[in-house]
Amino acid sequence: MQKLENFILGRWIPGSGDGQVLYDAVTGEAFARASTAGLDFHEVLVYARAVGNPALRRMTFHERGRMLKALALHLSAQKEKFYTLSYRTGATRADSWIDIEGGIGNLFSYASLRRKFPDEAYCLDGEAHILGKGGSFAAQHLLVPKEGTAIHINAFNFPVWGMLEKIAVNLLAGVPAVVKPATLTAYLTEAVVREIVASGILPDGALQLICGSAGDLLNYVGSQDVVTFTGSAATGLTLKTHPAILRENVPFTMEADSLNSIVLGEDVDPGMPEWDLFIKEIRREMTAKAGQKCTAIRRIFVPEGRLEAAREALSKALAQTVVGNPAHEKVRMGSLAGQVQREEVRSRVRELLADSRLIYGSLDDAPEVLDADGVKGAFLSPLLLLNEKPLAAEAVHSVEAFGPVSTLMPYRSLEEAVLLTKKGRGSLVCSLVTARPSLAREFVLGAATHHGRILVLNAACARESTGHGSPLPLLVHGGPGRAGGGEEMGGVRGVKHYMQRVAVQGDPTTLTAITGVYQPGGAQTTGDVHPFRKYFEELRIGDTVITHKRTVTAADIVNFANVSWDHFYAHTDHTSLEGTPFEHPVAHGYFVLSAAAGLFVDPGKGPVLLNYGLDECRFLKPVYAGTTIGVRLTVKEKIRQELKDDQDIPKGIVRWLVDVYDETGESVAVATILTMVRCREA
Repeated sequence: MQKLENFILGRWIPGSGDGQVLYDAVTGEAFARASTAGLDFHEVLVYARAVGNPALRRMTFHERGRMLKALALHLSAQKEKFYTLSYRTGATRADSWIDIEGGIGNLFSYASLRRKFPDEAYCLDGEAHILGKGGSFAAQHLLVPKEGTAIHINAFNFPVWGMLEKIAVNLLAGVPAVVKPATLTAYLTEAVVREIVASGILPDGALQLICGSAGDLLNYVGSQDVVTFTGSAATGLTLKTHPAILRENVPFTMEADSLNSIVLGEDVDPGMPEWDLFIKEIRREMTAKAGQKCTAIRRIFVPEGRLEAAREALSKALAQTVVGNPAHEKVRMGSLAGQVQREEVRSRVRELLADSRLIYGSLDDAPEVLDADGVKGAFLSPLLLLNEKPLAAEAVHSVEAFGPVSTLMPYRSLEEAVLLTKKGRGSLVCSLVTARPSLAREFVLGAATHHGRILVLNAACARESTGHGSPLPLLVHGGPGRAGGGEEMGGVRGVKHYMQRVAVQGDPTTLTAITGVYQPGGAQTTGDVHPFRKYFEELRIGDTVITHKRTVTAADIVNFANVSWDHFYAHTDHTSLEGTPFEHPVAHGYFVLSAAAGLFVDPGKGPVLLNYGLDECRFLKPVYAGTTIGVRLTVKEKIRQELKDDQDIPKGIVRWLVDVYDETGESVAVATILTMVRCREA
């Protein structure tokens, strides 16, 4: 019998003793054991902090992102062996696609997210704040990687995605991970980690794996660590209140199973495209992964006049679901993850039957299965319940059967539908199916406080919609109350969870040196060489050109209006200025910016390849005919670009602060422009 190993301290180590027996969910065969007995969890965390953390902290966001991309490409090439092993979990090919390729997709997404960060090991958070009237005292928030490790305690239902969706975020942030998958399906997680280790892509200590009990691991957490948990709310509460987590104020994120709901809008009738979408979405969410999804639909709300039609349509749709061996091409729903899980689901359904009744499926009888044994395997038919008095019911809003189980319920008004969704006391996701935008607005604003994500589904978005149950890398995955109160992923938001925010105060020149980004009021360096004549490597933050000056004329304003076709009255009509902020026709803001470019651009061919864009622009003071303007152009930030191929030109993006001022010295316009600048090195 196979014995799973733990990857800790840079090597594969089996736990001592027999450990826990693991079973094939489809055949009931015992095929593996997992144990962490004898492991020193204190050593595991020390190794992560002492070896993995410094290695990742030395890397920039862009280097970490490229590392994630390389890892995603490597795992993609090995995915078929993961699919084969995944059948043992009871998952069909389609189920495993969510787990395996969804997880790899997270790596790709966070690899691409590197472009939202500087090519540094740290980043700025928000804008600088001038704290003194004279501009000599300022502050800037910085984010730096924490010096600890991320500890991920994951659920059994997504052994690949559960790991990859979390480590993609902490690795991009520059923090290592210790992953503890649910033992039940840890064999699949172990197979993926073996490929990660074999690739040699991650630095030593960046990833460790524990296959079995977490033992006393949490006894050794420190204030620089981050703990995340996915699973039941009861277990999460136990972990969240662990003495070491409370004592050290360790950030703890929980994503708990919740009673997610779907609501059919009052405007949707049978025969409409939205009706078909509603039925299809419920069937998919009840049967994908055999309903073992934290985002699965547990509560179905329909207008009371559509209750019978919904019942008939759902029963017909569920009857088309072929249950059986997940490896068989005709099977659409496999087994639960094990016999224990099946009995747990049956127990929870019996609780639900206290105030509901079963209208589709069989609770106790083995379902008819294809190419499998319905008794030896952990199979269960889809179960649809009906509760006709949801406002008075309790169990349906508090008990979750973590399997192919959902309850149909009526509502009498949109306000009541919102109230019913909230009776779940916090959910990861809720879906509303409606063709009426005004109805969607009212529902979302009413229900948003109790949900982490809301999908508004209609015919307009159906083709591209990822569906009710699909958490996406750039969106937060979590929810309030029962759902755990945490947020995972969420793009840039998720990365910041693994970083320490610090407010740095000082003079602008010092802050510029610390941040690597020019801070307004900081020292500027002028010289004989125009910055546009310098290659990317030669430019320094604070390099500045102070231009000669130009006086704006009335003819400039008229000519720009004719060239641009912008004849807005404030620029062209002397008789319409009463009641406006302007005394005379004012120069177009874009003329001022264009005139500034005419002043600061060095026209000869040089390292500057092109104007890349405009990030920020503010027009601060009216510019009238007769106003004389000058420009201070300062290197604000530099971002090296990656080569796309062997023919690409080495280059980087330079962000410049453009400060346009008048004869009084006051700024009339400020902007951040971007240029693409060639590198000197080949």
